[in-house]
Amino acid sequence: MTDLSADSKATQAAAPHRKIRIGDLLVSNGVITEAQLMTALAEQKKTGQKLGYTLIDSGFIDEDRLLQFLSQQLQIPLIDLSTFVVDPQTVRQLPETVARRYRMVVLESRDQDVLLGMADPTDLFAYDEASRLLKKRVRQAVVRESELLRRLSRWYQDQEALQDLAGELHQELSAGDVDLQQMLSTIAAEDAPVVRLLQKLFEEAIDNKASDIHIEPEEKVLRIRQRIDGVLQERVMNEVRIVTALVQRLKLLANLDISEKRLPQDGRFQIKVKSHQVDVRLSTMPVAHGEAVVMRLLDQTSGILRFEELGMPESLRERLRRVIRQPHGMLLVTGPTGSGKTTTLYAALNELNTPQHKIITVEDPVEYRLPRINQVQVHEQIGLTFARVLRTALRQDPDVILVGEMRDLETAQIGLRAAITGHFVLSTLHTNSAVGTISRLVDMGAQGYLIATALEAVLAQRLVRRICPHCAQPHEPDEHERVWLARQTDADAATDGFQLGRGCERCNQSGYQGRVGVYELLEMRGDLLAALRNQDIDGFAAAALADPSFTPLAASALAMARAGVTSLAEAIRVGGDADL
Repeated sequence: MTDLSADSKATQAAAPHRKIRIGDLLVSNGVITEAQLMTALAEQKKTGQKLGYTLIDSGFIDEDRLLQFLSQQLQIPLIDLSTFVVDPQTVRQLPETVARRYRMVVLESRDQDVLLGMADPTDLFAYDEASRLLKKRVRQAVVRESELLRRLSRWYQDQEALQDLAGELHQELSAGDVDLQQMLSTIAAEDAPVVRLLQKLFEEAIDNKASDIHIEPEEKVLRIRQRIDGVLQERVMNEVRIVTALVQRLKLLANLDISEKRLPQDGRFQIKVKSHQVDVRLSTMPVAHGEAVVMRLLDQTSGILRFEELGMPESLRERLRRVIRQPHGMLLVTGPTGSGKTTTLYAALNELNTPQHKIITVEDPVEYRLPRINQVQVHEQIGLTFARVLRTALRQDPDVILVGEMRDLETAQIGLRAAITGHFVLSTLHTNSAVGTISRLVDMGAQGYLIATALEAVLAQRLVRRICPHCAQPHEPDEHERVWLARQTDADAATDGFQLGRGCERCNQSGYQGRVGVYELLEMRGDLLAALRNQDIDGFAAAALADPSFTPLAASALAMARAGVTSLAEAIRVGGDADL
């Protein structure tokens, strides 16, 4: 964070003692001409706009040049709000109406003074109003008006909205005269605080591109967490009493039993949030102080990704395309939970989804609805298992079959046999690497010769966080990172060229913004097939490492780190759990 706490000559000169004629200053310093000033003054009389922005709109000066000029002339700092860390509580020392009217914001507050960011630091009326309300000495800074207005809504509204709605609901529940059952059963009551609180939760999650929302009650607080780019971010509320209303409303939306609080329940529902059609998978679990809820959010509006949007290297992408265009065989996509396996499978289905292909999927649950594809939801409670649906699917004359997950030997054997009888099968497996997939299949009881005959390729993958492009800066590896780099025998030993995000407003101070896939593709051929037929796991691993087309996950992640896409810490995380 920029160090602006020390008193300096600049801050001592911050308070304006007289009216500054910005136009005359610009002319006297040769920034604009006298003719340009006259033109701008004439235009200002028509529009009533401030002179500085009239000059910008007229093209006589750009905003950055004007702000730098004001900073130099007034001897005050120019602050970039996109990288400056602001405490919302500090911001709210000024009422929102005042901040918007005068285009100013409190950036720092100390015992004796405050740092005030102003779009127009020459505005004496704004300065006097801030001094009157804050009752402290005001140190000025200049900020971009566009950045200020964009962030005021977040600082004043988004940070307070959930708390205000929670407080309103808490008061209603505490009053004792609210018919909770009537409120919860009236889904259309959009003005009910519980409904508006949930709406705000979902809107914030969509804005943040969160994949999950966690609602966790404790004895004295309620924790609401969002998983953003794979990492949970937390908000704590004191209104713990509202959790019952929240959970019951969510259960109603998912058609669950609101009277059952002792057993876990699962359900799903669809909502429309800010023009986004969101499929919500809900899971409840009884805990010590109520029921915890986790909601997985699937934004149907964003559509199915294509291979080009997954972040795969072009060479790997074309190899994968050749694999899925085989008339028969099997492709397994592997990785831990949350590694993007389903996204990759749907991208493959998107490639294959043509009128010439009959495609059947067996999923638990069906995550995205696709046209022209027969999608079947597994229902274990009534005996509709993966194996049973898969047997039936083979009688439906399919060209392509997607099996959501190889969970047991029966499903694996049916899938493998389908792959050698004229069908192309796609599925997933929870393993750490492509080589580990073979060990898993053999451990499940699948015969080596059957795997060798059916399996075309294994794609192992992880998701790594992208470095925020707005706050990326060079990174010097620490001792731990240097040790890891030294162990990558097939990699360049250089330690320069790495990047790391320092944290800014746009990435919520995390240093990361979004995620991208890291992949290793292992195609079955030559020595690999020979080792498979003999169920020689060690020989299979050695043949994989000797394959010139095979790049392990750790090496792929390191290449992304060297390219500045992700950080070295993210590459080490991938390399640490992707052992051969």
